[in-house]
Amino acid sequence: MWLNRLWRKHHEAAKFLIVGGICFLATTALNYLLKLTVLHEKPVTALAFATVVATILSYVLNREWSFRTRGGREQHHEAALFFAVSAIGIGLNVLPLAVSRYVLDLRVPDVSRPVQEIADFASGIILGTLIAMVFRLWAFKRFVFPHAEARQHRASVPGPRSKLLRHEPAKPSAKPRR
Repeated sequence: MWLNRLWRKHHEAAKFLIVGGICFLATTALNYLLKLTVLHEKPVTALAFATVVATILSYVLNREWSFRTRGGREQHHEAALFFAVSAIGIGLNVLPLAVSRYVLDLRVPDVSRPVQEIADFASGIILGTLIAMVFRLWAFKRFVFPHAEARQHRASVPGPRSKLLRHEPAKPSAKPRR
């Protein structure tokens, strides 16, 4: 019972966190795929590219699931704002990694390879993602999807979804049949 009340009160934030978890996994996998292959000399670029790809996935999932009833803007304005907010989020996401690598010099040859990788993960993947996530949740609700209940709930009514396929009972005619 308390869980149901909690869900109803914070369902958007919970859905946002689930979408964030999916995008976190996508970002991490793509980041390490790039970082360990073609962009091994450019870890900030690898993280930025992985975050851009995850942002596109995030837009689709957030618009269609997390904030599906929110809106208040035309879709092209909403998309432009989403990607503007996300661009700021990407900057916030890569900033701790850039500081770790280039200000604190937590990179080979100044530190060992395992220390470099742990510092990259802690600063870029964990800290950067947390900072960007808090900013995005606030900005999405404030600017991108500002009005609650602006879009209609999708009815979960069993049966055909198209009016063309629905069988309407025939109206009795005024003339009796012979």
